[in-house]
Amino acid sequence: MSSVRDKANSRIAALKSLLCVGLDSDPRKIPQVFSVYQNPVLEFNRSIIRATSDVAIAYKINTAFYEARGIAGLLDMEQTLRLIPEGCMTIADAKRADIGNTSKMYAQAFFDHWRFDALTVAPYMGFDSLEPFFAYEDKLIFVLCLTSNEGSVDFEEREMADGTQLYRSVLGKVALWSRNGNGGVVVGATKSNLLGEIRRDAPGLFLLIPGVGAQGGSLQAAVNLGVDGNRQSAVINVSRALIYPSAGDAGSFSSLDDYEKAVADEASKIHNEMRLVL
Repeated sequence: MSSVRDKANSRIAALKSLLCVGLDSDPRKIPQVFSVYQNPVLEFNRSIIRATSDVAIAYKINTAFYEARGIAGLLDMEQTLRLIPEGCMTIADAKRADIGNTSKMYAQAFFDHWRFDALTVAPYMGFDSLEPFFAYEDKLIFVLCLTSNEGSVDFEEREMADGTQLYRSVLGKVALWSRNGNGGVVVGATKSNLLGEIRRDAPGLFLLIPGVGAQGGSLQAAVNLGVDGNRQSAVINVSRALIYPSAGDAGSFSSLDDYEKAVADEASKIHNEMRLVL
C-alpha cells in the first residue's frame, strides 16, 4: 500500500480527524498584523500551521496562489513545505496533466524536487498523460472527478452515449490505474447527493473533498459519505473559512497570538464536528 496513504490513514485513526488545511494564501487578504514582516505570506502560513497542526491530517497548497507571484511565490511555497510536520500529508493542488514527456517533468517537479506527498491532476487527456504520476506508487494521485464548482455540469455531469455520466467513467478509470493504492479522486462536498454513490462504487480510492465552508458543502455529510469501511481514506479540505476566520479576510487582530487563537478555535470546532461522526 502507498506509504503516503498509510501515513494519512494512521493519522486519521489517531486523531479522529479528516481535516485538510488549504493554504490558499492571498497577499491581498492576509490580516494586517502580518504586514510588519519582510515575508508576510510565509509568516501567515507559519501561523496557520502552528495553529492547526494538532488536528490536521493534511495541508493542501494551491499552487496558483504562489505561481502568480513568480519566483518569490515559489520560494514561499518551498519554505512553507518545510514548516509542515512530517506526519501530515502535503498536497500540491496544481491540476496538472499533459502529453507523457511533459507530465513526467511535472511529476519530477512536484514529487522529486518539492517532495509533495500528493498531487491533483486532470483526466481529460487520458491515461498516457497520467501514467507518469501513477508511476510514483508511494504517492497519492488525486484525479479531478466531480468538482464543487457550478461548471461541473458542462462536462463532468454530461451523459455519454451509453447513458452514463462522464465523471463515472473517470471514477472507473482511476480505480483501474491505481497502483499500490495510490489512486484518489477529487469530489466536491457540494455534491453530497452523489458522494455516497462514488464511495460505494470506488471503495479502494482515497477521496479529497473540497467545498466545505465558504462553498457551502455539509461537513457532516462529507465525513459520513466520504470515508471508506474503516472510516478512513478521505480528507476534507477547508481553506477560506479557516485561514480567514470570523474577524474578516483582512480582519483586525491585535497580534499573531490573537490570529492563531482564532484559527485554532475554528480548527478545533471543525475537528469536534468530525469526531462526533467518526
